[in-house]
Formats: sequence, structure tokens, C-alpha cells
Amino acid sequence: MGQKHGNGIVSRLFEEIDYRETPIGLISLRRRRLIGLNLDVYEIILDDEHLMSNIFTASEIALAKLGLADLTGDNLDIVVGGLGLGYTAGAVLEDKRVRELIVVELLGPVVDWHAAGHLPLDPPLSADPRCRIITEDFFACAHSDKGFDPDQPARKFDAILIDIDHTPDWLLDARSGSFYSETGLERLMAHLRPGGVMGLWSDAREDQDFTQRLKAVFGSARAEPVTFHNPLQDKPFTQTVYLARKLTL
Repeated sequence: MGQKHGNGIVSRLFEEIDYRETPIGLISLRRRRLIGLNLDVYEIILDDEHLMSNIFTASEIALAKLGLADLTGDNLDIVVGGLGLGYTAGAVLEDKRVRELIVVELLGPVVDWHAAGHLPLDPPLSADPRCRIITEDFFACAHSDKGFDPDQPARKFDAILIDIDHTPDWLLDARSGSFYSETGLERLMAHLRPGGVMGLWSDAREDQDFTQRLKAVFGSARAEPVTFHNPLQDKPFTQTVYLARKLTL
């Protein structure tokens, strides 16, 4: 559907599908048509800040692919922190070794948009019975002893993959800041099984201080650059996926 204007013409070039107040600001889902690329772009905007777009999904998918590639065995139990447009979760579900995926999302409107089928992800996450979406504060769950599964408190997982803040020091909300400290990372590590993997998406090149912090906590960590073509600027752009593994001892 398009937006009606005063002259009665319905434009297909821009549509604000929904907007609502949330605990961290006004969030909206928009669709706009890029004629030059012959593409419908879906975007999530928080206040005046661009959060995500279906034009840039390479690093969100890489977060899942790289994290799962570091795991061996079957019957994997995975947590994804941050639902967004669903590309990380969708890539997790492509791996047939995954037994269950829990997606933790703070913002109810984002969960509702997926349930209503407003987003372009195909197939939708709801089509896979292995996927469960819960509306909770990921960082509060990470800090708590109960963890991420409300039905099984203190449950441990094979991987926890996070795409919430822009970078470890460029936050959407100040309450998540302590998560990136050694103490916060240690609390997260407690929810991983031995040999389990933490993955973190970042909208910037490697922060070596953060990589060293991960190594200090986990013992093993690295930063993987993900470079893709930005069609809006017609040039390459590099983001980062941080990976850390809990020791098996």
C-alpha cells in the first residue's frame, strides 16, 4: 500500500508501514522504492537514527555463518540477541544442525512486524518450528542467572550471536554499556556450554582493544572483517564480526 497525499494520488515510492513509542524512542518501519536499483528497501528507524536495512545484510548473515562454522556436532542450541529484519536468525536456521533457536528482542513492535508478515524475509521465521522469539531485554538476560530461556532457567547454549548496538562503544541505549566490560562478558560466557561461541556484529572496523578484552575473558577471540559493496555510495564498506570461544576445560 502507498501513502495518500492531498491530491488523492497514492505513491508507491515511500510508505511508513508502522511507527510506535518504545522504551528507547520512537521506532518506525518504512518501505521506499529505489528506482535506480529497481528495489524495495525496508528500513527500521529509531527516532532519527537508521538501524538497519535489507540492502545491507551481508554482515548480519556472516554473523550467523561464521559463528556456526566454529561449532562441531549436531543438535545445536543457539541464541540470537536482536531480531531486526531477521537475517541473522534466518541464516542460523539454514544450518540443519540447529536444534533450537531463541531470538531475544527488546522492542515489541519489531516482534509484531514479523508476526504480521510486514518484512521481506523469505521464508519468514515463523515458518520454522525450531525458532522461538521472546520479547525480553537481551542484556538483562545475559546478566541474570536465569539466562535466555524462560522455560528452562540457567540453560546453556552452543552459541550466542548478538546484533544490537552499532559497536561496543556506540550504543543504542546506555543500559547496555556494562555488557562490553570484562565483567559483562564473563556473565555472558556463563550461559555458554564448554566450547561454545559468542559472536558480535559491529558497524565498524576492528576495535583492537575490544578484541583484547574478549581474549582476556574467553582465552580465544578474533575479529573477522566483512566487506561488501554499498550500492548507494557505489563503493566497498567494511563491518566486523567478533568471535570468541569458551574454553572446553
